[in-house]
Amino acid sequence: MQTANVNRLTPYLFLAPAAVIMAVALLYPIGYMVYASFLDWNPSQRIGEAEFVGLRNYINLLGDASFRESFWVTMKFAMVVVSLEMFLGVGLALLLDRNIRGMSVLRTLFILPMMIAPIVVGLMWRYMYHPTVGIFNRTLKSMGFDPIPWLSDGNWAFASVVIADVWQWTPFIFILSLAALQSLPQSAMEAAKIDGATGWQQIIHIKLPLMMPVLIVTLLLRLIDAFKVLEVILVLTNGGPGLSTEILSLRISRTASEFRELGEAAAMSNYLLILLMILTFAMFLYNKAVELRAARLRKAAEEDL
Repeated sequence: MQTANVNRLTPYLFLAPAAVIMAVALLYPIGYMVYASFLDWNPSQRIGEAEFVGLRNYINLLGDASFRESFWVTMKFAMVVVSLEMFLGVGLALLLDRNIRGMSVLRTLFILPMMIAPIVVGLMWRYMYHPTVGIFNRTLKSMGFDPIPWLSDGNWAFASVVIADVWQWTPFIFILSLAALQSLPQSAMEAAKIDGATGWQQIIHIKLPLMMPVLIVTLLLRLIDAFKVLEVILVLTNGGPGLSTEILSLRISRTASEFRELGEAAAMSNYLLILLMILTFAMFLYNKAVELRAARLRKAAEEDL
């Protein structure tokens, strides 16, 4: 009996050190941030010297027009870039899911952008967007077109940061989508061909539904990361012109470093954390529903046989 109990507890004993380290590394910073959000705290004070103000920081933020604008910019940016990246990444994976000579070289080239440091990506695109010597405006001038104010106009600045993010992170979607495609059961593909399904019908009715669990996780990962992007936008526009590209991560950084309102910055961080938790929970619920539906379909198919 004692041996059985020891065997049952052995996996948990091995996991305990890692669990303790993760709890300290994860829960302590989150708890510290939550506590700080209830304080009127600035960098000149120790946290114990800060005045406790309750929910005042949260209430003030809800009435802050700049915070609401940054929140809207963050939502718009995340939805636009993730939608474009999913469309392009999955489309490229479907297009290149075949035996092509030099495919390994193509994959390497595709993943290069996501291997570059975000600061370098921001600087590189900033030089290309330069109004006079940047390659884009020089090309437009050589073709007889007027130069575009890439970073000095609000709408163009937003489009500019979207283009840079899509360029860097579409390969992430492409690689995961291609891996999901190549792991699909060949029996389903062969059965569809025998039934006379066209290539488009195979994509819509077989490939995409079977890829859906992987695509949902991929979408969630990119959506979370898009809400946290900072370096590229910081280098490209620093949130300008005006607040046209100031996402919440940049607003939090400026509130803490420039405005010296650490408690308010912590409250912003908590708003962002709550938003990400809601998105994560919704995605997992949807993924679970898709898995249950697939299990019911498999069970029905087995019963028909």
